[in-house]
Amino acid sequence: MTPVCPFVKAARPDEITTKKLGENTNKHQPESESKIKKDSSHSATASPKCPFGYDSQTNESKAKKDSSDAANASPKCPFGYDSKTNESKAKKDSSDSATASPKCPFGYDSQTFKLGPLSCMICQALLFESSKCVPCSHVYCKACISRFKDCPLCGADIEKIEADSTLQGMVDRFIEGHARIKRSHADADKEVVGEKKPVIYEDVSLERGAFLVQQAMRAFRAQNVESAKSRLSLCADDIREQLERMGDTPELCSQLGAVLGMLGDCCRALGDAGSAVAYFEESVEFLSKLPMDDLEITHTLSVSLNKIGDLKYYDGNLQAAQSYYYRSLNARRDAIKHHSDVPSQILDVSVSLAKVADVDRSLGNEEVAVDGFQEAITLLETLKLKSEDAGLEQRRLSVLEFLKKQVADKQLETTL
Repeated sequence: MTPVCPFVKAARPDEITTKKLGENTNKHQPESESKIKKDSSHSATASPKCPFGYDSQTNESKAKKDSSDAANASPKCPFGYDSKTNESKAKKDSSDSATASPKCPFGYDSQTFKLGPLSCMICQALLFESSKCVPCSHVYCKACISRFKDCPLCGADIEKIEADSTLQGMVDRFIEGHARIKRSHADADKEVVGEKKPVIYEDVSLERGAFLVQQAMRAFRAQNVESAKSRLSLCADDIREQLERMGDTPELCSQLGAVLGMLGDCCRALGDAGSAVAYFEESVEFLSKLPMDDLEITHTLSVSLNKIGDLKYYDGNLQAAQSYYYRSLNARRDAIKHHSDVPSQILDVSVSLAKVADVDRSLGNEEVAVDGFQEAITLLETLKLKSEDAGLEQRRLSVLEFLKKQVADKQLETTL
């Protein structure tokens, strides 16, 4: 059976069997000849028509028919390709372009975050160790897709996973050039070799540091820790380069301290306690250079000290753990002196008191431990939260319950 074109009026295949081929040919031959002649005469005199019906003759007849409604209106193309629409659209575009800032073509700008062609659909961060599913060829981060047996996009069975080095190279080049162009700039007739000068342009995207941290946080939340660690390492290297050129400015020290703390979190999540402690200690080193009147800096510093104490505690080094807990407690107490009206700071002090008291108990200093628990209980019971601080109430109650349980357990032991 020969295929029948759907766009011509052809006989159905079942009709061919009921009629003779010769009869069909003789029957339709005069009709086709007359149709060809008629079409040729029309084509000689008629002008081509708009496929959407917006030619001059149709418009004239339509205007006569609907004269009451369209006396002064001209027909408009449904796709917006008429002259007036184009003129108004051009004016609007020109006014918009005069006020709107350019956007990153991949959607990675400071106003919105879109999942562009270089993003993993699972962790929603830029691809890391790009891996292609076979046979569907959809690409994800290796760590993300390794948790699946079926493709999350199309549902196809994953027979195997192959590395996509070409796409990953493109992602790496995009990250390397994002929000900066690394090249020397000619100064008059003299060019300084090796010196990096940022190219200043409009807000096409987030600044490089904020962009890398954003990608790292997305990956970390999706448990793609290696991806987060890679982005944060790039960010830390960038800040260190700036510190070498500009010195230990407060802004750079605070940025590096925060990034190093996040790197410590990544190493701790990966089970690398030694590297985590090293990153936290380096974070403390940079944050200690800053004035402690900034609550954010004080909080970040105390958190890093607490995390080092936690790692030492789990490692069995109680003396070292107590030392770091004390340093965190002192930093938080100093913050309360300057900001006594901040409820979160009082909660932080209570947590530090509990950590110090717990170590004291483990070391056999029971009376000192009970005093620490009681001090923390008093702070939390006298803490008055405002309506805007209602979110802290659950945390306050949770810490308070833990502290009271510690004291109650000791009282129970003494009665027995």
